Amino acid sequence: MKLTLPSEPDKPQLYAHMSQLEDLACAYRILAEHGVIDAYGHVSVRSERDPNRYLLSRSLAPERVTEEDIIEYDLDSRALDGNGRESVRERFIHGEIYKTRPEVMAVVHNHSPSVVPFSITDVSMKAVFHMAAFVGSGLPNFEIRDAQPGTDLLVKTPYLGQALARTLGGKPAALMRGHGAVVVGENLPRAVGRSIYLEMSARMQMQAMMIAGPGGKITFMDESEVAASVPPQEYNRAWPLWRARALAQIEAEKKNAAQGR
Repeated sequence: MKLTLPSEPDKPQLYAHMSQLEDLACAYRILAEHGVIDAYGHVSVRSERDPNRYLLSRSLAPERVTEEDIIEYDLDSRALDGNGRESVRERFIHGEIYKTRPEVMAVVHNHSPSVVPFSITDVSMKAVFHMAAFVGSGLPNFEIRDAQPGTDLLVKTPYLGQALARTLGGKPAALMRGHGAVVVGENLPRAVGRSIYLEMSARMQMQAMMIAGPGGKITFMDESEVAASVPPQEYNRAWPLWRARALAQIEAEKKNAAQGR
């Protein structure tokens, strides 16, 4: 099924002078800087030119990604301009979510270290602070065994990508048991910001649980406070800051390479 981009009259003009490739390369660097992804993990953005395509880096450590590493895919996750570059094995996470969520413009898959413990216990993540209020809507947990027993937990096929997309449903994020999380957004800054603050929220909740001790009181955001946080955070103060730092890093690397360092 062909998709058309949804109208967003109130969408912030964050991309007026920014190329998607540059933004995406920055997103990789930003998530790595914040410890959300390490040598693994990936982020994609739906193509501005064609909503039935998306952009994703080749298989490469996020801190090394530049514009030249970005590959374009169709929604079946077939590379359209791979030119011999190795694709990410879990690219089906991205393609299958874009198929089912026309409003989603960016997808992050990470191994967020503070989130993983919540994926393997019966303790649910709750809304701890306003920057991650979206947690209060409830985050599903993808149990890959329900789709296919005996895997290495990686979403390496369209079938598993479809199963993950079903678990995610209409939520902003889903945990992945023993693996990490998938986070989506109606634009790239929102997906990146949600990923960063999801990690922070998980860490804060664990800290609060340790301070409170067994049976201790923790005051989470209530339903009315979560509802008051809609529309979702745009992170439009943080994004330009994060992006500027990432661009400076990329430019410094290019300069050093040109000087033979």
